[in-house]
Amino acid sequence: MTSASSAPRRTVTVAVAQAAAPLFDTPTAVARAEELIREAAIHRNAEVVVLPEAFLGGYPKGLDFDMTVGSRTPAGRDLFRRYHAAAIEVPGPEVEALAAVTRELGCHAVVGAVERQGGTLYCVALFFGPDGYLGLHRKLMPTAAERYLWGQGDGSTLPVIDTGATRIGAAICWENYMPLFRTAMYAKGVDLWCAPTVDDRDAWQATMRHIALEGRCFVLSANQYLRSDALPSDLRPVQGDDPDTVLIGGGSVIVSPLGDVLAGPLRDGEGILTAELDLDDLARARFDLDTTGHYARPDVFTLHVDESPHPTVTSG
Repeated sequence: MTSASSAPRRTVTVAVAQAAAPLFDTPTAVARAEELIREAAIHRNAEVVVLPEAFLGGYPKGLDFDMTVGSRTPAGRDLFRRYHAAAIEVPGPEVEALAAVTRELGCHAVVGAVERQGGTLYCVALFFGPDGYLGLHRKLMPTAAERYLWGQGDGSTLPVIDTGATRIGAAICWENYMPLFRTAMYAKGVDLWCAPTVDDRDAWQATMRHIALEGRCFVLSANQYLRSDALPSDLRPVQGDDPDTVLIGGGSVIVSPLGDVLAGPLRDGEGILTAELDLDDLARARFDLDTTGHYARPDVFTLHVDESPHPTVTSG
């Protein structure tokens, strides 16, 4: 009989990619995403790769689209037209291109994107694996001014992907600050909590460590590193025209289920962080805390989650 102490370690190697997302240049963004996934999987042996928020479609940091309360302009509308055109459709050729990469490499990937459905854009996390495209999560609540660019997701896109070895879920940027969202995902048994983001503040690091501790899960946060000179030359972000201005300052990080930083935070440039995760650390961490299991009080607190789709128009 094999003792517990001599049993082989169950591990998975993960990577988070920190890079700039090309704005209004979707073919380049797709090519860059393919490059990052290949680099992580082939040269760093990553089995799970996470890319930042809005990597396909771009995050328009510092652009105001000429939007003020009660007023829009023709120039702002045309800028939105460009942003709308750069978004991707799901399913679509961009999704299939990345699905082909993960099928070829036999890895999983979580990729931030801007999805176009009719006249509405959604900030999404796309899930890929050895079988190709696996599904998406739509950001439930766009943050602040994002609300005039992106629509709201509903409970029908809250997947947790079972890879056989582990369970992968995603929360996009400030969704990570939503306690009820976190509780719903913990109840699904998330092991690898993927957090595509553009939040580069120091406080973000505390949030990632808190979620790891609270959810007793590994946290993989991928952020962009974006400078002003990466934007199209005709754009003028509110931060100024200096090409050296850093618009999104990175901070990608990988955290253990007990809140220890395993890699990062990465600052001052692009790069890929990797870590080999001991999956038995999940059980070790949940020994004294399982927020929706033995540490829950369902006699006092309950949460109802509506996971049904909510279309505007139904027929039949």
